Amino acid sequence: MAISKSVEDAPLTPYLKKLTLFASGGTFLDGYILVIIGVALAQLGPELQLDAFWTAMIGVSALVGLFIGTSLFGYVTDILGRQLMFTIDIIAIVIVSIATMFITTPLELVVLRFLIGIVVGADYPIATSLVAEFTPRKYRAMAMGFIAAVWYVGATCADIVGYFLIDVSGGWRWMLGSSAIFALALLVGRIGTPESPRWLVMKGRVDEARDVVKKVFGPDAELDLTEERVEKVRYSRLFTEGYLSRVIFVGTIWMCQVVPMFAIYTFGPQILDGFGLGTGKLAFFGDIAISLFFLAGCIPAMYWLESMGRRPLCIWSFVVMFVSLLLLGIFPAAPLWIIIALFGIYAFFSGGPGILQWLYPNELFPTEIRASAVGAAMALSRVGTVAGIYGLPFLLAKYGIGATMFAGAAVTLLGLIISITMAPETKGQTLAQSSSVKTM
Repeated sequence: MAISKSVEDAPLTPYLKKLTLFASGGTFLDGYILVIIGVALAQLGPELQLDAFWTAMIGVSALVGLFIGTSLFGYVTDILGRQLMFTIDIIAIVIVSIATMFITTPLELVVLRFLIGIVVGADYPIATSLVAEFTPRKYRAMAMGFIAAVWYVGATCADIVGYFLIDVSGGWRWMLGSSAIFALALLVGRIGTPESPRWLVMKGRVDEARDVVKKVFGPDAELDLTEERVEKVRYSRLFTEGYLSRVIFVGTIWMCQVVPMFAIYTFGPQILDGFGLGTGKLAFFGDIAISLFFLAGCIPAMYWLESMGRRPLCIWSFVVMFVSLLLLGIFPAAPLWIIIALFGIYAFFSGGPGILQWLYPNELFPTEIRASAVGAAMALSRVGTVAGIYGLPFLLAKYGIGATMFAGAAVTLLGLIISITMAPETKGQTLAQSSSVKTM
């Protein structure tokens, strides 16, 4: 049976499901790599005699790498294409992951964490642009929601691996090197991925684009050429034609969503211990529970983005997240069940902004700068994230857990204010419609 000529109105084919699955591998690895270092620090600290400075440097090094990787390789992806970079960055992750097993000094670990941050950061604009450009508008929020949710799957897997290795002598080496196993599986699944037809049209390779569309959507499918045009990639366009405000908006809500989240994950056991949840494996159980709440929040958010809309969900999610962290700051000595409940509520309602940080930049920018925009927005978010993660150990040590939660609440309040003043509504629009500067 023939399908609509427009890719935007095509059905969700088995190939698109496979593409989304393996594209989500980058976020899985990001969640895994970020969380596993928090677990490994329990062994690394005494063995490498880490003080507050080196602990902070190790925690922040991957985020600095993410800043560089996503901003640089987003632009490279717009120039060279999605498909080539889709494979190269995973090979690099395998190599660097294995190298971390053999470090002997804190500086070596900082350098390798920085490098793995670069290659993981590179995968964000590559994978999400590819998925957004293949996925019909009806399923785009769900596809991006799945990609966002897999981050928490990776984080949960890291806690589970850490749980079984924490009492093993030298277990931290296996923890840090274990990401190579997941990366190898991801590499196999990505082999044979075709180039984005939208990017091919933008490069003037129309016949190739038509062939890809027929391969993915069936022999009766046709590419609607009215939505794309031949354009030269110009990074400077991000700062013109009304797109600068979009970069600022997406980067800010991204930062406000991930600063408290990354703090919880990077130093999860230490934070939970500050609330009196114990050390060692008991703290890991608390961390796993929080991961599951984060993951659970993404599931209804996938549907709410289409029923409620992007803007309302973004605003109300930040409202609940702010109140949760504020109460944790006011009542740091509350009963255990209240602390877990408030962390769980915060984690659950972060699902909406967690998906939108991937969905918005891919919907609000045209094909020729889409990956660059994802990279720029993520890089902007990481400026605040790096400062927050670097300062967290000092904040915890000097002012305690209550003040730390107040700081997280303040960051979340900023996200709420930005959402109220700047969040657009793109529900039901094609990529061409949502990326037009006239829509905002």
